[in-house]
Amino acid sequence: MTFLFTDIEGSTRRWEADPDAMRAALADHDAVLRAAIEGHDGWMFKHTGDGVIAAFGSARAALDAAVEAQRQLGLPVRMGVATGEAEQRGEDYFGPVLNRAARIMAAGHGGQILLAASTAGVVGGVGLVDLGEHMLRDLSGAEHLFQAHAEGLRAQFPALQTVDAVPGNLPVQSTSFVGRDLEVKELTELVCAHRLVTLTGVGGVGKTRLAVQVAAELVTEFPDGVWLVELAPVGDPAAVPDVVATVLGVTPQAAMSVTDSVAQALSGRRLLIVLDNCEHVLDAAADLVETILGRTTTVKVLATSREGLRVRAEHLWPVPSLEVRRFDGDMPAAVELFVERAQAVNPGFVLTDAGETEAVTQICQRLDGIALAIELAAARMVSMRPHDVRDRLGDRFRLLSGSRRGLERHQTLRHAVAWSYDLLGDDERAVLNRCAVFADGFDVRAATHVCQSLDEYELLDLLDSLVRKSLLTTQPTGDHARYGMLETIRQYAEDQLGASGTSKMVRDRHARFFADQAIAHWDLWDGPSQRVAVDWADVEFANLRAGFRWAVGQGDLNTASAIAAHTAVLAWVLPRFEAVGWAEEILDAATTADISHLPRVCTAASLCCYAGRPEAAVRFAHRAVVLSGDPRYDPFDPGWSGFWEAVANIYVGRLDLTVEIATSLAAQSGLASIAGLVMLANGLPGIGRAEEAEAIAVKALTAALARGNPAFIALAQLGCGRAFAESEPTRALNVLREGLVFVRDHRLLFLEAVIAREAAELEVVHGDFREGLIMFDTVIESFQRAGEVGNAHTAFAHLVVLFDRLDRSEIAATLYGASSHHGDLVWVVNLQGALDHLHGVLGDEVFDRFAAAGVEMEFADAVRYARDQIQLAHQEHAEPV
Repeated sequence: MTFLFTDIEGSTRRWEADPDAMRAALADHDAVLRAAIEGHDGWMFKHTGDGVIAAFGSARAALDAAVEAQRQLGLPVRMGVATGEAEQRGEDYFGPVLNRAARIMAAGHGGQILLAASTAGVVGGVGLVDLGEHMLRDLSGAEHLFQAHAEGLRAQFPALQTVDAVPGNLPVQSTSFVGRDLEVKELTELVCAHRLVTLTGVGGVGKTRLAVQVAAELVTEFPDGVWLVELAPVGDPAAVPDVVATVLGVTPQAAMSVTDSVAQALSGRRLLIVLDNCEHVLDAAADLVETILGRTTTVKVLATSREGLRVRAEHLWPVPSLEVRRFDGDMPAAVELFVERAQAVNPGFVLTDAGETEAVTQICQRLDGIALAIELAAARMVSMRPHDVRDRLGDRFRLLSGSRRGLERHQTLRHAVAWSYDLLGDDERAVLNRCAVFADGFDVRAATHVCQSLDEYELLDLLDSLVRKSLLTTQPTGDHARYGMLETIRQYAEDQLGASGTSKMVRDRHARFFADQAIAHWDLWDGPSQRVAVDWADVEFANLRAGFRWAVGQGDLNTASAIAAHTAVLAWVLPRFEAVGWAEEILDAATTADISHLPRVCTAASLCCYAGRPEAAVRFAHRAVVLSGDPRYDPFDPGWSGFWEAVANIYVGRLDLTVEIATSLAAQSGLASIAGLVMLANGLPGIGRAEEAEAIAVKALTAALARGNPAFIALAQLGCGRAFAESEPTRALNVLREGLVFVRDHRLLFLEAVIAREAAELEVVHGDFREGLIMFDTVIESFQRAGEVGNAHTAFAHLVVLFDRLDRSEIAATLYGASSHHGDLVWVVNLQGALDHLHGVLGDEVFDRFAAAGVEMEFADAVRYARDQIQLAHQEHAEPV
């Protein structure tokens, strides 16, 4: 393919001077270009600011289109043409040839058409002016350029705007510059606006390559040159001024220091110094930069360092990792880098299927988007496949070892990290090593506990230093700062912690801290501060998991049970049920050891009813209630354990027993009373006692509001909706709508799905039909995602009622079969009436045949079937009967 890039020279000034005139001129410009491109069988597939990009199957056609357009354009437009292989993805093209065409265009002037040698060699029969070899701003080596010569085109232009047009020493790069287009644009603007810009970031993230690329973009802004000074090889800070003087060609003057000599020589000159890798000679580099900026007015500095120079007027710019999001059309920058570097060592490398693409994406994610690590992983494609690399990243420092002639000074990933680590003081190393035990971040309170020997203020200073040195990250979480560590840094620090012999002590401390915090946050749960407890469990879930796993491995059942039991109940409303499995996992061992938290572990395990194990849930819940009366144990609030026994019985279809337990709870005081009232309000309608439930529902809501526990307030709102659904459906729907607003405000995600399930049926019949269908679809998808098999089957049963009302009898019968795996269908108030009607309409034999088909469905197939039928009903714009 041949690609044509265009750009209006000086467009920014024209927009600022006369926006109306520029707008009119741009419309003419676009029309001329489109006509010329399409008239020569080209495809204009993208706009770039005030320019366009077009693709052609013929190089001659591309050149003819460019010449025709230049003859008619009223604006000064520069054009670049290059030929090569490209990959089409959707309506876009990707490949090095596009970058080359863009760079060629950027070297030209308004009215000029520049061609790459790849195009000039195949066009034939046209006039071309040989402009010789030039280094473009991608710094990938010299490019032989040609200028189109034709009647009606301007022939004479100023010197090309290439890197070699001004003095300097920017090196040729052996690899292309991938991604970071927005970063380059932002940084070029920053360097133009500030005299000192420092790029900071972890080793290997790509600071040097980005700085050099930005410098290349700015060569025409500095007539006295752009100069790269590499400080990595400098071992003695005192030698920094000498190195800078040597690169700039400055001769030290007698009776003057080298620093003063450099500053004097630079006075009045317009140049950019790229000061690379300052971290190990930070003070010396800062002193030199401060002197230069203080003695000159036209010199600028672009520095790279693991931390800022801390010089007045410095503008810090943290270099982010490469984008590692999952595909949504365009290839993420990290994946693009991996593919390009892999093809350099294995030209036949392509992402052949979704599985391989996913493996590369996971590699880039697990490597934190660090460019060096991705390049080293891609280099393995000479003899491995992506799945092989992904599965071995647990020992990344051995896997990504590079080669002796590899990636300049960062020959291995370990070397890149060790470079930063070796510059730390002893206290900084100790804090970094100990913080490696955290999973997915930590706050200062947790770090203080784990580090222990330091008070909070000493630790804050050290954390601040590690953030400045790019070894820790920080971001606000709520009202407080939360610290994090890239996985590559964490693995290195974890290795150092192990070598120090203190790993067990630190991990014990970590696990115990989160066990204590889980208990403390449970105490917050039963009241207005519930959201604080729930948010904490969500944010710290990875740390809770790590603490639990460590405690289990060490045989510390007290710590493990405290984490499992409390995390399970705190995370219930999120909904996150992984910790329910933890409780089940240790239940036998906890029973044998007769630990004090045994009733709490049993209660937590009883939440397995949501994962499709209702019989086990009943056993666990009943045991928790029995143990709660034994003074040897420390149970949850008795009302809480009883509540879960009542819930578990719903899932085995014993709604009468649920009502019995709830009646007993309602006769007690405190949380037990509210739990009982709530369960009665929700359960009685299922056994034909809705009228009785109405008064109880109002009482339950009043009591829950007085206690201030958001989860029970939401459950009471649900009870009101169920109690009044038949007698006062509009009232019931309004209460459920209010309940949805309430649960969203309090982040009760599980209860949001449950309330939405009840509200959806009422919306379809008494409210917004389409909104009700959308709610049903969202609810089922939510339950499937959370693994809540039981609640999903209950939603299927609600759909039985809905589709019966819509006279879609066969669909309703099939969904009944899909729902019948669980016994909690008694919860669905109108289900029995719908089933009786379906038998009458279809006949027993036909009903049974469709129901049997539903029974045979796997859970995922049943979800797909239900959602498809909802979508079809929505598309048909059906009205309820």
